[in-house]
Amino acid sequence: MDAQSSAVGTVAKTESATAVLLRFTPQPEHVRTARLVAVAHARRVGVEAGLLDEVRLAVGEACSRAVGLHQRHCPGEPVVVVLDAIDESGSGLVADRFVVTVADKVSGAVPAPRAGVGVGVAEGAEDEAAAEGEPAAQAEIAEDDDEDLDDAEMGLAVLTGLVDDLDITSGPDGGSVRMGWPVKDF
Repeated sequence: MDAQSSAVGTVAKTESATAVLLRFTPQPEHVRTARLVAVAHARRVGVEAGLLDEVRLAVGEACSRAVGLHQRHCPGEPVVVVLDAIDESGSGLVADRFVVTVADKVSGAVPAPRAGVGVGVAEGAEDEAAAEGEPAAQAEIAEDDDEDLDDAEMGLAVLTGLVDDLDITSGPDGGSVRMGWPVKDF
C-alpha cells in the first residue's frame, strides 16, 4: 500500500454514509473550493450558523498548509480532505459532530517546539555541530527548512487558536489535521 492510500485509509476509518471525500492537486486555487464544499456540508448536517465562518477559516488554513507542504515536498501527490458528520456519543441515533480531516503525505510535517534539539537543523548539521562542540540548536539551519517550519508552525498556531476540537498527527506516511464542531439537534 502506498503512503497516499495509507493516509486515505487512516482518514476513511471513521467515514459514514454522509462523508464527502475531496482529493485535489496541491494548487492554492483548490483551497477555495475545499472551503466552499466544507461550509455547504457543515450547513447541511446541522452545524450552527455562527460556527460556519470558523469552519471556513479552519478548513482554508488546514488546506493551505497541506498545499504548501505538498508543493515543496511532493507536488505530484493530491491533498485529501474528508468531511463527515459522525456520532461520537455512541448512541447510534444521530450525528453529533461535524469532522473535517485534511491529510497530507509529508512525513514529519508537525514540528516540535523550536527549542527542541535538532528541530529545524539541516540534515547532517546536527552531527557536525556536535563534532565541533556546539549545541545542535546552534547548528546552521537550512533556509528552506526554516521557512517550512515557520509556515507549518504559523498554520498550526492559527488552527490551535481557532478550533477547540483539534487533533494533529504526523507519521512516516504523512500527517493529518482533524477538526470537529458540534451539530445542533433538529
